[in-house]
Amino acid sequence: MSSTSSLFSSPHRRYNPLRRQWVLVSPHRTQRPWQGEVNQVSGFSDVKYDEKCYLCPGNERAGGHKNPKYESVFVFDNDYAALLPTAPDWTGAEPQSPLLRAEVETGQCRVLCFHPEHNLTLALMTAEQLKPVTETWQEQYLELGARPEISYVEIFENRGAMMGSSNPHPHGQIWATHHVPDEPAIEGEAQADYKAAHGACLLCDYLAEEKRLGTRVIAANETFTVLVPWWAVWPFETMLLANRHVGSMKEFGAAEREALGDILHQMTVRYDNLFQSSFPYTMGFHQSPTTDGDHSAWHFHGHFYPPLLRSATVRKYMVGFEMLGMPQRDITAESAAERLRAVSEKHFFLG
Repeated sequence: MSSTSSLFSSPHRRYNPLRRQWVLVSPHRTQRPWQGEVNQVSGFSDVKYDEKCYLCPGNERAGGHKNPKYESVFVFDNDYAALLPTAPDWTGAEPQSPLLRAEVETGQCRVLCFHPEHNLTLALMTAEQLKPVTETWQEQYLELGARPEISYVEIFENRGAMMGSSNPHPHGQIWATHHVPDEPAIEGEAQADYKAAHGACLLCDYLAEEKRLGTRVIAANETFTVLVPWWAVWPFETMLLANRHVGSMKEFGAAEREALGDILHQMTVRYDNLFQSSFPYTMGFHQSPTTDGDHSAWHFHGHFYPPLLRSATVRKYMVGFEMLGMPQRDITAESAAERLRAVSEKHFFLG
């Protein structure tokens, strides 16, 4: 399918079967994602250790906690956790009106430092440096998910101040929750319903169709494929999909963990090269809940939600009709994929 076809060069809606919602596409408003001036702000530094950084090895964190002088990854319980392992007894305290519902939510929030060097990112890390990151993600998923009070383990990274990251040191977060959060719950229901109706995996079928067409596929290795989804909302949103049907990191072997690091490196390098900057994004994995029950419909995948639109300083905002009506984008998924495929696979900052 061509982005210049007469049908898809006019306003239309695209359906997201994972969330079961529509996105409005208005390609006539801007035919190219790189129109106008491209303002370059690299965002890279030569500082490997920052004495004021609360994530650097040996430094003090909030509340007097001191980091060990770690030499690889480092995991700790978040000093300002959004969730707590225990909660007060709410017996008899529930609101009387069904319109004023509330319930206890418990869980565990952890921080994972990817590397001791302050100035690295996933895009700048080597394959050897990425190995312990993917290994630790799997270990955390298994450890936290084994707890009877935990139903879901969300692994994610907020990269860059534009996405609310409070520290440039390479790190991500792991939130384990008592209830399954809304986004994976919605996706889980859609996948289960699709399997019941078609006897097949929704994302397996979707990936096969994307591979057949090829217009939105950006990068791939033997284990994973990255593409701009047909229903993308953010200008350069991408989706990472396991090539075989696996529900979670629990099923990964060493080769699949290394392949995950490889595909993340490929994708983040392309992002950085797009506007020659340290590209901001929120990235996270959606995988099966850790509760008992049938989760066979689940297919492991990840989402990249980057805010940039036309340069390192021009971002996309969700306002107006997008907040009051439905999501809307000007750049087609095909145009975004073409642009991301066109950039070099070698990081511009490394020469």
